[in-house]
Amino acid sequence: MNATVSLQRRGLLAALGALVSTPWCASASAAARTEETSAPRSGPPALLLATEAREDIDPAGFLVSEKYDGVRAHWDGQRLRTRGGNAIAAPDWFTERLPRVALDGELWGGRGRFQALSGAVRRSSPRDEEWQRITYMAFDLPGAPGPFSARAERLASLARQTPWPGFQAVEQRSVPSRAALQRWLDEVLAGGGEGLMLHRADALATTGRSAVLQKLKREHDAEARVLGSVPGRGRHLGRMGALRVATPGGQVFLLGSGFSDAERENPPAPGSIVTYRHRGHTEAGLPRFATFLRVHRPAPGPAQAAQSLSAGESQRGSGP
Repeated sequence: MNATVSLQRRGLLAALGALVSTPWCASASAAARTEETSAPRSGPPALLLATEAREDIDPAGFLVSEKYDGVRAHWDGQRLRTRGGNAIAAPDWFTERLPRVALDGELWGGRGRFQALSGAVRRSSPRDEEWQRITYMAFDLPGAPGPFSARAERLASLARQTPWPGFQAVEQRSVPSRAALQRWLDEVLAGGGEGLMLHRADALATTGRSAVLQKLKREHDAEARVLGSVPGRGRHLGRMGALRVATPGGQVFLLGSGFSDAERENPPAPGSIVTYRHRGHTEAGLPRFATFLRVHRPAPGPAQAAQSLSAGESQRGSGP
């Protein structure tokens, strides 16, 4: 009896071994291992980045849309990632309704709601009540063939086939003249919008910073790394007077306007990346009339800093 049981066990183990060694199981196991380990090591998605448009730009040859003040989000058909490559913890009910194709777009919570949106998107555990107010505004099909005009048409068709308000294709318009472009820009700014985006209608899909995509605003936004702060005087005595910041090009200046009293009481920590608004540059290359807009990325915690240093990143040398 014991010999019979032993033989049966050996036969069962051999059968299980053969099953696990089959190509299907091997590929499934490899896929599971890849899913478990690739997310932390995945780099930033390759995205198209806009240049600044001249105020007198001719819109001929471009498709124009509103510039949404949201969080840039790349959708690969399975997960959402930020421009920096970080996974976005969106609720399952949100991602399950997105099309299963690669998309480039913006998570948007409405005009004037960037801070609330940013806080919701950064959470490691999403809150349904916050995500119910968020829309994925898709503006391109990255990697798809054909000029942008054709990709925009396919994207609009995809949105029509997805009857859910949480997914929208950004409206793209042809604008007949410079005057019409400026009138639209005035309307968007008057309504609390940020500006306009101009995308060459004949441009094939590409990545990196390129003039095929340009942003048009009355003022310009830029980012800088916080080096420290200087104490305030007068009404701001006892709290932050200005931030000492550095641009990606190494220019150091004081950023002292645009802060609320609460932000002066608890200013962004050194290492944070802040967004500021300005009106061009001086002859020395410093921003004119720089005004604090928001914290773009908080300073990394000890664990994140250690991880960045272990990966060979220089905290001092890396730009925003």
